[in-house]
Amino acid sequence: MTLHEQIKGEIKTAMLAKAAVRLSVVRGMLAAFTNELVATGKTPQDILDDASALKVIKRLSNQRKDSIEQFEKGGRPELAANEKAELAILDIYLPTLMSREEIMVVALAKKDALGVTDKSKSGQLTGAIMKDLAGKADGGDVKAVVDALFA
Repeated sequence: MTLHEQIKGEIKTAMLAKAAVRLSVVRGMLAAFTNELVATGKTPQDILDDASALKVIKRLSNQRKDSIEQFEKGGRPELAANEKAELAILDIYLPTLMSREEIMVVALAKKDALGVTDKSKSGQLTGAIMKDLAGKADGGDVKAVVDALFA
């Protein structure tokens, strides 16, 4: 069962549990999946593969994080709290991200493999690490680790 199909099944569960926030988030994810399918030239009835579904969920998660930041800056904690609740539900479907220590191990190995010796090629190193760790590590953490290598 793909992630897309699993999330489709979550609608019934959320309805039976009368979980309004969860139902809203699940419906939003399915709408985003449909939009992604249409944008890639497929029909809305198709099923997204897991990699594409995770990409969409990650995008939704980042949108919630941005909203939380904006609401907190704007002095609207009640709106930020709602976004945090939605983000918690989205995070259930995302894989756990690697810690900076785990990224450091990969970064050191990739640095040696590419023969990067100075900061001028740190962008190339960051790109190679991100390609290897696609979806497993946060881009900000990877950048911080690479910057630490040349500090």
